[in-house]
Amino acid sequence: MSESFRRYLRALPDFPEALPDFDPSAAPADPAELFRQWLAEALAAGEPQPHACSLATVGANAQPSSRMLILKDIDDDGWHIATSRTSRKGKELAATPKAALNFYWPLQGRQVRVAGGVVELSAEASAADWHARPGADGSDNPDWRLYAVQPHEIEFWQARHDRRHVRHRYGPGPERG
Repeated sequence: MSESFRRYLRALPDFPEALPDFDPSAAPADPAELFRQWLAEALAAGEPQPHACSLATVGANAQPSSRMLILKDIDDDGWHIATSRTSRKGKELAATPKAALNFYWPLQGRQVRVAGGVVELSAEASAADWHARPGADGSDNPDWRLYAVQPHEIEFWQARHDRRHVRHRYGPGPERG
């Protein structure tokens, strides 16, 4: 690594001056409720596409892969995402039905990580999602699939200027900092 590039990266702006507070002891028992609250706060703060997240999957030879997509819904089935079954991510989800989502809201200094197993939702739900897409022309796409990430673990992360970032984790086992 070149020293000048390293210095350049270290000099880039960090988090905004004003960051929201987060007290994990006041967090709701339902992580989806906290997520909806943080999503609304991100939208109110001017975050562009606050429903966008990275999706990480595992491909051949356990090679990780990630890309950006849009969260479709959260319900009892899990955290909904969609893609074509024939895409790289669709094939990876079929081969290894596990994934992680990461939402990042830099204006708030917040991120949410969701990890767990993945299930394919019904053909009817997938078709309805396809037809609800912007620019839908009424044609069908039998390869389009709606998936649900069923969280094993959800972590909420709030930045702090003193670098004592706050983490709040839902899931089995002890909370990690």
